[in-house]
Amino acid sequence: MSESPERSPRTFDVLAIQDLLPHRYPILLVDRILDFEPGQWIRGVKNVTIGEQIFLGHFPKNPVFPGVLIVEAMAQTGGCLVLQTLADRHDKLIYFMAIDNVKFRKPVVPGDQLVMEVKVLTNRGKVAKLRGEAFVDGQKVAEAEFMSMLVDAPKSEAK
Repeated sequence: MSESPERSPRTFDVLAIQDLLPHRYPILLVDRILDFEPGQWIRGVKNVTIGEQIFLGHFPKNPVFPGVLIVEAMAQTGGCLVLQTLADRHDKLIYFMAIDNVKFRKPVVPGDQLVMEVKVLTNRGKVAKLRGEAFVDGQKVAEAEFMSMLVDAPKSEAK
């Protein structure tokens, strides 16, 4: 997932992410997209801070960002990749269908910057299989494969 030397990175901020995904605080887990190649791969970032509600209980004296939220952050990053290529994206939602081969390698703690790299393994229209990896300071902390499905948004959620 390296950017081509002849082009600048394609980025978007949290407002553009909110235009793609229905998630909002406290479950929006992507702060910025650092780069992507349409239909192929994407790199996003989540800044993990002690002010997040999850740390009130996970765990008060030893705060650790939950692994399931790392997987969710990778899935949301992948959702941005899939949705940003659709002309009718405002009429669509993307849902998890399956999660496989999940591995957590190191804990993620407040102060860490979680970098998610997601690539498309297969894309068959409404169903995509993706592989995500999450890194902190260049070290892999988690990985997973997941499938997603595009569905029509309920009229109340269409933008």
